[in-house]
Amino acid sequence: MNEIIPVTICTMATERSDYALTGVVLVVVLLVTTLTTNAVESRSVQIYGVSSVAWCALIALGIQWLAWIPASLLQTERFYDLLGGVTYLALVVFSLWAGSQNHGVSTREVVISLLVVVWTIRLSGFLFLRIHNSGKDGRFDHLKTSAIRFLVPWTLQAMWVFLTMIVVIVINSQAVDSAPMNIFDAIGVSLWVAGFAIEVIADAQKSRFKTEPDNRGKWIDEGLWSLSRHPNYLGEIVLWTGIAVMGTGSLEGTELAAWISPVFVYLLLTKVSGVPILDKRGNEKWGDDPEYQKYVDKTPMLVPRLRFNR
Repeated sequence: MNEIIPVTICTMATERSDYALTGVVLVVVLLVTTLTTNAVESRSVQIYGVSSVAWCALIALGIQWLAWIPASLLQTERFYDLLGGVTYLALVVFSLWAGSQNHGVSTREVVISLLVVVWTIRLSGFLFLRIHNSGKDGRFDHLKTSAIRFLVPWTLQAMWVFLTMIVVIVINSQAVDSAPMNIFDAIGVSLWVAGFAIEVIADAQKSRFKTEPDNRGKWIDEGLWSLSRHPNYLGEIVLWTGIAVMGTGSLEGTELAAWISPVFVYLLLTKVSGVPILDKRGNEKWGDDPEYQKYVDKTPMLVPRLRFNR
């Protein structure tokens, strides 16, 4: 009897507009995913007559939609970020396997895949522990009360994983031998290391800041956060740009559309789900505080200002 309660609540909480919104999201996600796949799959290994790139898109959607079922029944977002990490790892493994059907795994494929694995394990583990300790993620308070509404973030996460990883997917699943590594690979790895370091340090500084009782109810304006209001997002954008730069030596023709990856990360974090939401919360909490307004005015959103001593 208790197991039916979440389903009943979800159904009662669903409004007619939710069906329209979810429908629009599904159409947009499927359209963007299909167009991207068609653009970059020209040299992809075929598995049962379907390109490996298309298989990766289907795997991403399949994992997220399967996870949505128990998550909506239980009305929980506790495993959302963890399942995002699982999807990244699944696409790395599948794309490497697919490419190996035609040729050996190249050094570039190993390196670029390891970079994604390291980032995935670190970030998904960090986010999972954060939500586990806090008990919930406020972003889902309204969404999870309706199974239809709750389908939206799971579908968007599938697209997020697929588009951010598209350079890696294309490189790993190519039916041709990978080109030798070159200077762009070195530049790409350097950017990834820099971005990863920024993201890890920023997350660690904010976590440490929040553990201090004296900082309860305050905004962080120290460390990297004194130079950028969102240094963790800056790090993520930089590291995915590094991944894209590594693909320069292997991509040709319409495969270059895979460069949508860092552009997508930038637009999503700065225009849709990241910065706008956090800035809105900050204004709701501290908008009337002159010190907070001073911090916002003098601190760049992402890239720190260069300061020169005179």
